[in-house]
Parts: sequence; C-alpha cells; structure tokens
Amino acid sequence: MTWNGKGRVKVETDWAEFLSRHDMTWSVRPLSWNEGAFIGNGLLGAMVYGEEHRSKRNVLRFVLGRTDVTVQRADGGGFPPRVPIGELDLELEGMIYQPADIRLDLWNAELRAHLPTTKGEVRLRAFIHSEEDILLIELHTSSGERNARFQWYAYPDVDPVLKNADGINFNQYLPKTDVQLGEREGVQWGKQTYPSGEGCLTAWKEKRPASDHRVLYLTVAGGAGESDIQQAVGSIQSASNRSVEAYAVTHRSWWHHYYPLSFVSIPDTRLEGFYWIQMYKLASATRAHRLIIDNQGPWLTTTPWPGVWFNMNVQMSYSPVYTSNRLDIGQSLLNALDRSREQLIRNVPEPYRHDSAGLGRSCSYDLASNVEDEVGNLTWLLHSVWRHYRVTMDDEMLRTLLYPLLRRSVNYYLHILEEGEDGHCHMPPTISPEYGSFKRLTVRNCHYDLALLRWGCTTLLAICDRLSIEDELSDRWEEVLDRLAPYPYDEQQGFLIGQNTPMEFGHRHFSHLLAAFPLHLIGETEEDKDKIRRTLRHWIGREGDLRGFSFTGAASVAAILGSGSEALRYLHTLMHLIKPNTMYREAGPVIESPLAGAEAIHDLLLQSWGGVIRVFPAVPDEWDAAVFHHLRAEGAFLVSAERRGSRTQWVRVESLAGEPCRIRTDWPVDGIAVDSGRPLVIKPCGDGIIELDLRKGEEAVLYPKGEAADFTVRPVAAEPGLCQYFGGYKPWRLYGLPLQE
Repeated sequence: MTWNGKGRVKVETDWAEFLSRHDMTWSVRPLSWNEGAFIGNGLLGAMVYGEEHRSKRNVLRFVLGRTDVTVQRADGGGFPPRVPIGELDLELEGMIYQPADIRLDLWNAELRAHLPTTKGEVRLRAFIHSEEDILLIELHTSSGERNARFQWYAYPDVDPVLKNADGINFNQYLPKTDVQLGEREGVQWGKQTYPSGEGCLTAWKEKRPASDHRVLYLTVAGGAGESDIQQAVGSIQSASNRSVEAYAVTHRSWWHHYYPLSFVSIPDTRLEGFYWIQMYKLASATRAHRLIIDNQGPWLTTTPWPGVWFNMNVQMSYSPVYTSNRLDIGQSLLNALDRSREQLIRNVPEPYRHDSAGLGRSCSYDLASNVEDEVGNLTWLLHSVWRHYRVTMDDEMLRTLLYPLLRRSVNYYLHILEEGEDGHCHMPPTISPEYGSFKRLTVRNCHYDLALLRWGCTTLLAICDRLSIEDELSDRWEEVLDRLAPYPYDEQQGFLIGQNTPMEFGHRHFSHLLAAFPLHLIGETEEDKDKIRRTLRHWIGREGDLRGFSFTGAASVAAILGSGSEALRYLHTLMHLIKPNTMYREAGPVIESPLAGAEAIHDLLLQSWGGVIRVFPAVPDEWDAAVFHHLRAEGAFLVSAERRGSRTQWVRVESLAGEPCRIRTDWPVDGIAVDSGRPLVIKPCGDGIIELDLRKGEEAVLYPKGEAADFTVRPVAAEPGLCQYFGGYKPWRLYGLPLQE
C-alpha cells in the first residue's frame, strides 16, 4: 500500500499488482513488428519478435534502434533520415514451440519469457536500463539448449528472410554500409560506416556465471570514431561489473517514480490497459534530455517516414503529456525548440528572417524544414508549448522560449496576410494538412491557418498582459483579431476546409476543426457546439481516407461536446486499427495515433480550457465508475476525483501556482460542500461553474452536501477476461468465451 496526496484524500494502490493486470502477454511468440514486445529508455530501443519461416523458427530477434542514428543522403536530396542498425539474435538449437509464455512487465519495464523448443527450453529476461544506454539480457537454458547463442548482425548482414519480414518500402533510404568487427578489453564491437563518414557502433559482452546461465550486455553508440569505441567499451565494462540484480534495481527505480505521477482507472478494462501501455510507451520513446519524439520512437522498421513530421504527428504524440502530469517527457520538445531557434528562423524565406520563424512539414532532429505552402506547423507546435506552460505556469519559460518563438511565428503570418475589399484580412492559398495531399491542394482562407493565427494573436496578447510587456505589435494583433476573415462555414457540412472548399472527398485530418480542437477557440456556446457537431458528423461520415488519428481527434471533439458515449465509440473503432502491441502503422509506423488515444481518454475524465476545470465532462453512459488522481489542469492544478454509481463522489484540487480556480462538476452549485485547511467560500459563476480562492500550495476537497464520502483512490474493478489483452491478439476475450486465466 502506498499513500499519496494530502488532507482527506488517500491513495490505496498496489502499483505492481495494478499494472500487472495490463502487462502485455504472448502465448505464441510474436512474429512481426506489429506484434513485438518493445523496450526502450528514450534513446535506445529494441523490438523483440521472431519469424515463421522454417529456416528461422529457432530465432528470437532483438531488432535494435537508436533514435539519433541518421545519415546524410549520398544523393544530396531530402533531410538526413534515420537508418536501421541491425539486430541481436538469440539463435536456439531447436525451433521455438508453443505455448510460449512471454510477458512485458510494465511496472518494472522488463521482458520475461519462457520459450519451449523442440530441443529443450530457455528462460530469459531483458530490459534497457532506464538511465544508461545498456540492453541487458539474462538467459537460462536447459541441457538441450546449452549451445544456444547470441549473435549480433549489422543491418547489411541480417538474413534477407528476417530483413524483409516487415515488408519492403522502396521509398526508404538505405545507405551503403561498411562493416568492421573488433574486440577490445574483452568487449566485442561492430562498426557500421556510411559514405558520408557518419555511422554507429554496437558493443557487447557476454558473461557465463554457469554453463546454463549467461548474461549479455549491449550498447549502441551514435558514432563510429575511436572515442565512440572507447566510450562504448567503458560503458559495457561498467555495467557488467555490477550484479544483475543490483543493476535491475537501479533500472526499476526510475520507472517506480514515473508511474505514480498520476493515476487513471476506468471500467473499460481493455481501454484502461491501452492507456497504461501508452504511458509506458511515452517514457520508452523519449525523456527530458533525449530527442524529440519522431514518427515511431526508437523502434525503427520499414517505413517511408524515417524522420519527424510537424503537421500533426509531433503535436499529437506529446498531447497526453500535460494532463497526465508527465512533464519530464514534454521537456524534450522544449529543449528541441530551444536548440533550434536559429534554424527555425532560417526555415522562412530570407526577406522575413529579421522577425519571423517557421517550420515545414518534415525534417530530421535539427528542425531544418523550409516553410512553403503549409504555413502553420510551428504555430501549432507552440500550442503544445503553451499547454506545457499552462499546466506549470512557468513564467520564465514563457518569457524566454514561448513568447519570442510565437511572436516570430505569428509575424510570418502577418507578412502574408492580404487586405480584402470587404474590410477583412484574408489568408492567401495555403495547404490544409492531409487534405488533397497528392494534389498539393491549396485553399484560400484555410481554416487551419485562420485558427492558428487567431490563437497566436490571442495568446501573444495574453502573454504580454501576464508578463507586463508593452509590445509594439499589440495593436496589430488586436487589429487582426478584429478583421480576420471568419472560418468558412456551410449549413450542410459545417466548417469547410477553406473558402469555397467543401470536403469533397475523405479527409483523415481534423485540420478543418482546429478552432474547436485542440485550440478551444470555439465551443463555449450552444451555437458553437451545433457547428462543431455538424462538422464532426459530416467529416467522420465521409469514408475514404479515415485513419487511426482521425478517430482520436473525433473522440476528443465529441468529448468537448459532452458526448461521452460517442467519443467511446470512436475509441473502440481505434482499437480495431491499432496493432496487437498497441503500435500503429499505415505505409509505415506512426506513433502518434495510439498516444493521442490516451489524450482522448483524458478528455473524457478531465478538461481544462477557457479558464475552467471540467471534472468528468464526458463520461460515457456505459461507465458507472471512474477514478483519477493528480491529473494536471491549466492554471497548474493537480486534480483528483472519483465517480461511482454514475455520479461524481468527490473532487480534490491542489493549487501549485495560486491561479484563479474555477471548476465545473455535475453537482448543483448550492449542493456542494468544501473542506480545506481554512474556510473557503464557494463563489457561483454561472453555468454550473464555481470559483475557489485557493492560494498556492493549498488544496480543497469538494463533495455533495449531506453525503458521506470515502475519499480513497482505488482501481475500478477489472472486467473478467480482459486483463492482459494486448501483446498477442486475444479478440475472443471480447465475447466472453470461457478462456479465463
């Protein structure tokens, strides 16, 4: 039992037991990237799976990835893409048989497996250390598998049967690679060098405490020079000099601090498991001091998109960070922008570089991507930074990072605005992301850009007010807000892509709904809600190009409208599109869709926008219970709440910054009781909203007057049969077949 929180609310959660209900499990070994067990520490990753080809049924693959291994293209075209670096294979004497027992332990971020073979059996555990770039694999073998071996293969040397198991994408750049092998101080190494002179280095060492017991340590360095060899050898020696158990303890410590930063439990056990695997995935994909989340995290495989995309992907990947209170993950985005300030300026045409900045659609980690017809990507990315600010109220970050970058981003818009004879300021033809991509369709007064410019001007004025800045452009921002063309709208379709541009074919993106989500520029009034609802239904009803992220966006938009059951249907649709291990892919892997699914779950439980904290704003009718603890709300509030019997039982809110605290619940305003460290007056604000005068560091617990409340956070009871749903597909569990564990 662990105790968190203060005052009357207590948390009773055995984290190891709770997360174990959502461990990914396989009774048959995974056979592709789509099914694999993934481990990572924000830079180094491994996807673990096998192969069904008869010649390779004895192999368990650890397909390696390191996020920063990129290469300049020999043809000089495009940005430096990520490249595959090879794999470590466990080659067994016999063929892997079934039933196997493979489990990804979320709480300890550790893979464990019992693999029967036609010659014997092996037991292994593996993890990538949370704070050191070391993959550790511990292996125990029966006598029949005594000669099992670990074998490292540089990517060019991987057997074609394995290399092509996840398909071939002829758009993917694969450089010519020179491979060298060596050994130093008992550590083996393999160096891969590309024509550009760049490369990577893999180093490993195997120890054998007994004839049936071995431990392998492996690292990958993002370079191929002498210093990389020496550093990699030193890292391996240092790790291998510690006992396995001591090393595992230091690895687990980071994760045991990470998970309890917040808690969510819902009665849909499959979705609850999906949610917690996304929390694991986030921390496996990046950390504060690591690179920005790209299209697939450390787990590179066949793809046409080996880089970073900014017309949706990065923004959606970071979306669950803020409400989940996992701000260390979000710091990697802030650091990337801070490092790339000068490059963001170089991305705009030279005449505008004196006061502007921007970001094109795709690039490598240097953020070098020229702005062309898709104008608003940097502005949208800065909305993620604004979210980080709003849940921390870190004025220093606001002053030094967000304000100067947002000012430059909006300035670029101001340079291209056009005066109309109607007195409005109009947007020239630009791209609405993902609509008519192959046609490179541009539209005048594109909703995407109108919404982002409105948000940018509004936010800059708010920043100046907050920081007492007298900006010479304030009047211009006010003028733009007064005169900017309205969002193109049609009574049949709702919001249009742009001026005179209805949605004539399927559209995967919610770029024509950006004003509603995630910018929350509209949505307060019933008229707004009617327009949003009309647009949502027309969009999703137009099949042809819907994707996983279409349904995460639709779920969040439905949640804004308070339509929880509709949002739940969109999330259940997403479950049909994600892979057995909760990854997602189209022509290649894209990590943002499942991560944005976690944000959509947040939106059912807690929303904070427009200066109001909304507790259980869109709980589906199907859910009679839900509980969360220490989710973050705008204004830097930690919020906890429980719902039972389809009613909110209590709400706890803690102020971290002393900002105005306005809350909406499902209780009548005159029926709310409040407990705090001092007497607090509940101030009604209309529309079911109350205001509490909470000072920095204070907390309050709200509950219905005259009702006894149990202020204890416990997990919602799990649905029988739906625990450990992910890993290997187990769809039969959805239908209550008698296959209980």
